[in-house]
Amino acid sequence: MERGSVDGKAGAVLNAAASRLGVPVHDAKLLRLHGNASYVLPSAGLVIRIAPSQQVLGPVTASIAVTRWLAGRGFPCTVPAEIDDQPLVITGCVVSAWRYLPTADTPAPTSAEMGTILRELHAQGDPPRPLPSLDDPLASVTAVISKAPDAMSPASLSWLQDRITQLRRQWSALDFPRPAGLIHGDAHIGNLMRAASGPAVLGDWDHVATGPREWDLAQIHYMDRRFGRAGPNGIDAFAAAYGWDIRTWPAGLDTLIAIREIWGLRPYIRTARDRLGYRQQLAYRLHTLQSGDTRAPWALAQPPERR
Repeated sequence: MERGSVDGKAGAVLNAAASRLGVPVHDAKLLRLHGNASYVLPSAGLVIRIAPSQQVLGPVTASIAVTRWLAGRGFPCTVPAEIDDQPLVITGCVVSAWRYLPTADTPAPTSAEMGTILRELHAQGDPPRPLPSLDDPLASVTAVISKAPDAMSPASLSWLQDRITQLRRQWSALDFPRPAGLIHGDAHIGNLMRAASGPAVLGDWDHVATGPREWDLAQIHYMDRRFGRAGPNGIDAFAAAYGWDIRTWPAGLDTLIAIREIWGLRPYIRTARDRLGYRQQLAYRLHTLQSGDTRAPWALAQPPERR
């Protein structure tokens, strides 16, 4: 677990949130700073997540409602804190509070467990409130680019915009073989945690939506291809546990992986100007994409978040 100090704008927002919630912040530790900032407050038994833009108020509100509903049905997910008026909006940031889940480092969550959890998630009925619809997964990328066009060279920016246009056409032409419904939106091994009590639990619900289930199923293939995250025989174990193998739909899978590659650039574009490691990783990823290298390994800028 990555730990750090409580400072800067996120630290100020954390202090304000803790004051409003009436919880101590003296022992707060930074868990992760990627798209969001996440802090654990051990004495309060909370994890505080801080999203830097008020534009995500709707998705964060949806994540809280859906996980409360799922937890009530016995689904293994991270659980929001019992706070009626969350998420909070503090100085333009969206703040959510979650129950702190003690975790164990071993055994590490497996691809088979991810397949089982996604099978269970996709078998749920409709949640009690409408969710965002995944009509255009690349819309969030274009929004980030519009705010940080200088995060990359002009040539790379032009290439990326053309690639997004091409992939949007391919997305629109897809004939998804499975019915649409509730999806997690970012279902990879890094978002599975081993609870200290034993079971694997699915976290990071920022992208929960209604959409094609194949969007969830393609994520493990993308993460294995670029980051080697599935483990030995992990893809086979995932497919067996889920009960359907997306590799039987190869043209669609390749398109979804390509979209996932672009979708995953968002936090790097957003913070490239301020963080050297992100700027370097963005440039490297764009270089491999422009050269057509579909197997070049990519680096994770931060360890997976635990909450």
